[in-house]
Amino acid sequence: MSEREDKLPLIQLLPNLVTISGMCLGLTSIRFTMVERYETAVILIVLAALIDGLDGLLARRLRATSDFGAELDSLSDFLCFGVAPALLVYRFALGETNSLGWVFVLVFAAAGCLRLARFNVMRSEPDSMRHFTGVPAPAGAGLCLLPVFLSFAHIIETRNVPFLVAIWVGFIGILMISRIKTISPKAMRVPKGAFAFLLLAVVVAMGMIFTRFWLLMVVLSLIYVALLVPPILKSKGRLL
Repeated sequence: MSEREDKLPLIQLLPNLVTISGMCLGLTSIRFTMVERYETAVILIVLAALIDGLDGLLARRLRATSDFGAELDSLSDFLCFGVAPALLVYRFALGETNSLGWVFVLVFAAAGCLRLARFNVMRSEPDSMRHFTGVPAPAGAGLCLLPVFLSFAHIIETRNVPFLVAIWVGFIGILMISRIKTISPKAMRVPKGAFAFLLLAVVVAMGMIFTRFWLLMVVLSLIYVALLVPPILKSKGRLL
């Protein structure tokens, strides 16, 4: 093997470097959770979710997809969207003495692991481009954090209702491993007549990022919940 063949172009490694950066954000989020800096911890998870969408896009555009990259991405996703949000909600709303809450945290984390394992197995199937099976891990993390968003937005102090928070976390875990078909960004199409409204929505969202960030997170979470209602009703209660 020549010296040239023994080296990889840096641009081919860029998606993996982005994935590792996202993993570092998730791990740092856990650090801030441990010292009760919850707002910073949540923002790091949100940034990790943005990076998670970026590394796959880069890999496809640069034609740098690989089995190694896919497995690395799944391991990073488990840390960022399975472990980090579960620990954050537990420390923030459930408390270390709430043993029942810890059970539901374990359910969510285990569901995240199973969800990613199933995604790896199914990613070569044609339908995987049109829709997801179950709630994807980044969206599941966002829904898991909804009780935190509600408290930060001063809508509901969810720390006063730990039992409901625990049930919510467990329910989101079930949705992650469910068989319901959820929307995939790759298959989304925007009607030409709605393009102007989409641009205005982006303008509003950008304004809220710098003024009412936590309210924006609540709104986005509730919109996604609304999108989940039709497939849940269609399943007739048979989620698994």
